[in-house]
Amino acid sequence: MQPLVSVLITSYNREQYLAEAIESVINSSYKNLEIIIGDDASEDNTVAIAKSYAAKDARVNLYFNNKNIGDYPNRNKAVSYATGDYLMFVDSDDVIYAKSIEICVGLMLQYSEVSFGTYYREPAPTAFVLDSKTALHRHFFEVPYLMIGPGGTIIKRSFFNTIGGYPEKYGPANDMYFNIKASSATPVLMIPTEIYFLRKHVGQEINNSYSYLFNNYRYNRDVFDELPLPFDHKAIQWLQKKNKRRFLVNICKHFFKTKNLASTKYAIKQAEYSFRDALQAIFH
Repeated sequence: MQPLVSVLITSYNREQYLAEAIESVINSSYKNLEIIIGDDASEDNTVAIAKSYAAKDARVNLYFNNKNIGDYPNRNKAVSYATGDYLMFVDSDDVIYAKSIEICVGLMLQYSEVSFGTYYREPAPTAFVLDSKTALHRHFFEVPYLMIGPGGTIIKRSFFNTIGGYPEKYGPANDMYFNIKASSATPVLMIPTEIYFLRKHVGQEINNSYSYLFNNYRYNRDVFDELPLPFDHKAIQWLQKKNKRRFLVNICKHFFKTKNLASTKYAIKQAEYSFRDALQAIFH
């Protein structure tokens, strides 16, 4: 029997797109799945749309929060309702391709030692597996392929829970920390096949460049301090200084572009970026 896949659709005010997202999962070639819609206190017709699909298809399950808790806390909460062997995410403004779940599950079964798979944008003739050391070296020193949202991944549910789920303190960059943490704890399945259609519109969190400005610095700082990365001390130091330099460059760009001293100071405060960090960045 095919393993059960939990497809998680988290939503907040997505009445314009939700139906298409749900239908893309329902019409998937892979049928042994449960669809968990976790709504984060939407104020439009999102919940009504979700209810209409739940009434028609027993695989669709709706849960909604009484108050808005935020994107990644809501993702973690949605996972708490899941019962499948694997987790896949379809954001409520995106669509998953018809064969994607079938392809991803087939590969996870083929490479049973793997607990985390990710879409790999670089050209490759077929899927392949990298051990943690090689996978992380490739990300940090060659191609930053782990900068992918939840929709581009497949995860064993037991593994997701074992490593603590998504962090909740890095704003829109929580998934970046998670991907690196996951890759440090399992071999990584590289899937060179597009999994989903990423819709681009003004309401996306990915457009929140200001939040990414300090959260990218914060998650990278903590990755180097907290995770068992397979690099020697010299490499870690180089990466830490590179992160400090990148933030210094980006915060300067932000100030010269906006001329907004208050927002610049706030970003520096949020990043907990010190004068010493700036000196280390300059002499990187």
